[in-house]
Amino acid sequence: MKLQEIKNIDLAGKKVFIRCDFNVPMDEYSNITDDRRIRSALNTIRYCIDNDCSIILASHLGRPKEPFEDKYSLKPVAKRLHTLLKQEIIMAKNVVQDDTLELAKNLQAGDILLLENLRYNKGETKNDEEFAEKLASMADVYINDAFGVSHRAHASVEGITKHFDANSKAAGFLLAKEIQFFHHIVHNPKRPFVSIVGGSKVSGKLEALHNLVPKVDKILIGGGMAFTFLKALGHEVGNSLVEDDLIPEALKIMEEAKKLGVKFYLPVDVVAAEAFDKEAFAKPTTTQEIPKNWMGLDIGPATALLFAQALEDAHTILWNGPMGVYEMDKFAKGSAKISHAVASSYATTVVGGGDTADLVRVTGDEDEMTFISTGGGASLELIEGKVLPGVKALVIEE
Repeated sequence: MKLQEIKNIDLAGKKVFIRCDFNVPMDEYSNITDDRRIRSALNTIRYCIDNDCSIILASHLGRPKEPFEDKYSLKPVAKRLHTLLKQEIIMAKNVVQDDTLELAKNLQAGDILLLENLRYNKGETKNDEEFAEKLASMADVYINDAFGVSHRAHASVEGITKHFDANSKAAGFLLAKEIQFFHHIVHNPKRPFVSIVGGSKVSGKLEALHNLVPKVDKILIGGGMAFTFLKALGHEVGNSLVEDDLIPEALKIMEEAKKLGVKFYLPVDVVAAEAFDKEAFAKPTTTQEIPKNWMGLDIGPATALLFAQALEDAHTILWNGPMGVYEMDKFAKGSAKISHAVASSYATTVVGGGDTADLVRVTGDEDEMTFISTGGGASLELIEGKVLPGVKALVIEE
């Protein structure tokens, strides 16, 4: 698969539409609490500025239910871009209304226009042709630098690409880097290759697990999803999160791992609590002895030690999903210990998924990771072996 990349197309003096992923977390006062996704887009934006382009930036933020819900406005993003790029950002009042199309038309070289939240327009998620055409009409060149949404066939990701020829659309630096990293990790990893899979549910990661088993040497399972596997093995898991309908699948995955000689690690102890509550009484317990009405909310200290030992000889580590309810301090210790173990490893370490990226930032391990992906769902689909809709449109014939 050969991707058309931004550095291989002629941009000089052109009007460029860049689909970014500025879906950043904000507090109740609309302060951006983590601007990593904005900073990740700067290389592509600066490259376009250096090529005398006029630039239209577009992104979604959250899931607005009403048009122009104020808390989903991209105005705070415009402010942060202004600070980072040290230049004026023209903020559009809407997405494709006449006044915005006029602003786009009159942009000069070096000007940057930021459209309002793409999802203010219902046509975005419906991949509406007319909406995609209006977006495309603003520019000569289309650049996708939003890995985090490239698994979605939305108007600004997939529909818009139909209006540009092969030499007028490309992947930005961030998207190209993400695709290259995951392609290399999944198809040509240095061994031993260890995958850590966490998070709450098996269902969201089922395909990825099926695809990982033949590729890895070890799989470490943590988070809420571990209880479906533990129950499949006959353990009493109390009120822990379990997807009963997926127990046959869990057994199938473990059977496949056994057949292929892949080491499959599950928690040997957990931190259990009487309720899903940061004030709840909690205690470590082995997975054999979880009290009937209690729930496991984190891996226990013995599991953290076991997993850390399993990582010691790794040459490649792929981590997607926390080990527990890390948002509550009481249930964050297991995830923090795994984060430190991955960070201190000599392996190539790749972190995928928003929660996991947030976790390594909170633990202070961010700079020690080889690569932190900006997309959770997109990285899982790549691991599943799928071609993402937003990427497929940028593949050139070899």
